[in-house]
Amino acid sequence: PLSVAGMTVNRFCGSSMQSVHIAAGMIATGAGDAFICAGVESMSRVPIGGFNPMPNPALYEKYPQAYMGMGETAENIAKKYKIDRVEQDAFALHSQHKAMDAHAKGLLKDEIVPIKTKHGMVDADGCLRPETTLEGLNSLKPAFDAKGSVTAGTSSPLTDGAAAVLVVSEEFAKKHKLPVLARIVSYAVSGCEPDLMGMGPVEATRKALERAGLKLKDMDVIELNEAFAAQSLGVIKALKADVKKINLDGGAIALGHPLGATGARIVGKAASLLARTKGKYALATQCIGGGQGIATILERV
Repeated sequence: PLSVAGMTVNRFCGSSMQSVHIAAGMIATGAGDAFICAGVESMSRVPIGGFNPMPNPALYEKYPQAYMGMGETAENIAKKYKIDRVEQDAFALHSQHKAMDAHAKGLLKDEIVPIKTKHGMVDADGCLRPETTLEGLNSLKPAFDAKGSVTAGTSSPLTDGAAAVLVVSEEFAKKHKLPVLARIVSYAVSGCEPDLMGMGPVEATRKALERAGLKLKDMDVIELNEAFAAQSLGVIKALKADVKKINLDGGAIALGHPLGATGARIVGKAASLLARTKGKYALATQCIGGGQGIATILERV
């Protein structure tokens, strides 16, 4: 109905996860009891370099690293944390295998809303690459630095997509008999060096865990957005995270990273995985272009 208000949220890659945080905060202060938190991105419509490629001269002079390409920041992480090509290729292949396995078992169906188009029904992620092999990944040339290690195969593909989650108060859920997957325990955002923007999840995760009074080892499920294999491996190393808990059904390298939609997708995915695995706590976290990180901790209900 027209009486329902809406707003646009912009925190780059973390926009739709930020909308979840805003909804939780508004519910906590009595400013609402039901919010649809959605994100959408049509990256196929955006030209390389964006619509406004000219940086602010004053900002560029003082912070040139803020305008660094995302691929360059991934190369920086690979060099700083000594993440070689072998590790990156293996990580990307594992993401593809996990996603294909989940797809084959029908584990993704409940998370996908089929859409009918003039070209047919869209009811599966279009980025899955079942033909991916380690040999194929090894053969790819570096994409951002001729002497680097980050390739197209170890980067999240350009993707169109949308995602939405429903965030409500406990009272609203009970009144309307809604099936509840999880409750929001804590959330956080943190800044980091723009030229190492992929490490943003590290401090955001630490802040969210501290606010929740929990440790990373308490997390049963971790959804870490895979902007790049090098970036993901850097975060995993810095947090000393258990890789067996991370992206159980594959991540963005296999599924794609439609920037505005990813945050809602991985929060919803974390909640869905908690229900499926019967775990207690889940972490969803991602890096944000320009030098930030965002994190959400959930508890299964």
